Amino acid sequence: MIDAILRMPAPMNVTGVRSFFGAINYYGKFVPGMRTLRYPLDELLKAGKKFIWSPACQKSFQAFKNILASDLLLTHYNPDLEIIVSADASSVGVGATISHKLPDGSIKVVQHASRALTSAEQAYSQPDREGLAILFAVTKFHKMLFGRRFILQTDHAPLLRIFGSKKGIPVYTANRLQRWALQLVLYDFKTVYVPTEKFGNADILSRLIDHHVKPEEDFVIASITLEEDIKSVANGSLKNMPLSFNIVLQHTQSDHVLSKVYQFIQNGWPLSRKVITDREVQRFFDRRESLTTFQNSIMFGERLVIPSDFRKRCLNQLHRGHPGIQRMKAIALSFVYWPSIDDDIVAYVNACRNCAAAARSPPKLLPQSWPTVVSPWQRVHVDYAGPLEGDSYLLAVDAYSKWVEIVKTSSTTSVATITILRSLFARLGMPETLVSDNGSQFTSAEFRQFCLENGIDHVTTSPYHPQSNGQAERYVDTFRRAIGS
Repeated sequence: MIDAILRMPAPMNVTGVRSFFGAINYYGKFVPGMRTLRYPLDELLKAGKKFIWSPACQKSFQAFKNILASDLLLTHYNPDLEIIVSADASSVGVGATISHKLPDGSIKVVQHASRALTSAEQAYSQPDREGLAILFAVTKFHKMLFGRRFILQTDHAPLLRIFGSKKGIPVYTANRLQRWALQLVLYDFKTVYVPTEKFGNADILSRLIDHHVKPEEDFVIASITLEEDIKSVANGSLKNMPLSFNIVLQHTQSDHVLSKVYQFIQNGWPLSRKVITDREVQRFFDRRESLTTFQNSIMFGERLVIPSDFRKRCLNQLHRGHPGIQRMKAIALSFVYWPSIDDDIVAYVNACRNCAAAARSPPKLLPQSWPTVVSPWQRVHVDYAGPLEGDSYLLAVDAYSKWVEIVKTSSTTSVATITILRSLFARLGMPETLVSDNGSQFTSAEFRQFCLENGIDHVTTSPYHPQSNGQAERYVDTFRRAIGS
């Protein structure tokens, strides 16, 4: 329970001392005479003073370690009390605590845990290291957490949208974080953000790591396995590209924009995009939560970010066979990425003469919908179906209610059509508008006279464009299929 505290080495610089003070201040109300105990360490923080770890500093440091490992700050595990898990990461290790919130509101630790990072894990981006710390904490305290509700504390706010969202894991989540989020689905927890300055209990465990203690074998194996999986994903993203993974690695660090992005991913992004002066780097800022590093490359989800010198080569490969804009975008979505890739694809295809020659002519006019009707039988669409087994069928469809009248007839002349419509209108009323195609029965003088006498506005559709009378055409098609024709 207290091994992580007892093995804690002395700070090597001012940053380590400040981190140690974070833990001391966190438990300060439990420590009597704290100002006297910490005096030698306070001297190290004075401006302009050379950092010298004296015997007095070591004595003060050891005294605080004894206090942190004593019964004063520890309590026994009780599943009936509220459980709080805190996890933090540094560039060298991860630290975690499991605590109870007691009825009087005080918080006492049940167990401390920490471990050094493997060489591969030390190359992780800051979000990945923070995510690793959370996974380490939950798996380390698995027996005390599984099946119970607990509070999960982190000082890395972006992880709340990945590990704490009720909407599920965001689609474009960095590969490692996505895998860890799936593992955490097994647990019932609420993620809470705690500012770094109030997170000393976990921060100290992640920073002051005994480097002589190697990571446990299980963690080393898990780290190697995960890196091999991600490497296979990275290689797979270039499987059909005229590039090798090694080429991307070599040129990512020499690329003016990607080298800056890589440093931001490793060390943390600014709070605002306005701080960044390079507009190309700003475009990556908007997607920062989906970016991660692998070896010396950058990945966006499962897609490899391509240096600028090789983007034209990728566009050439994506354009093989002239698949068109949408198909090129769909292929790129599975393999490669850079912020302007969609715009570059559009520009590339528009500049291709072969694509332009084979492209469909754009519509001269955009399709227009029929005006909305507000009452039944205001506009009626008519059309003939047939002949079917020697007979034809006149279909009349009400645009408002979609009610359809079907009348069987052996003749489709103007006289026969007028007779059928007169019977329908006598029962259902005269429509304001009648829509039909350009069949001879609808364009004859007799039919025009019939509409004129009854005050009907007769509208015919454009020749060779039956979709203009789609209301009736759809019912004609349904009617044909229904009777098995």
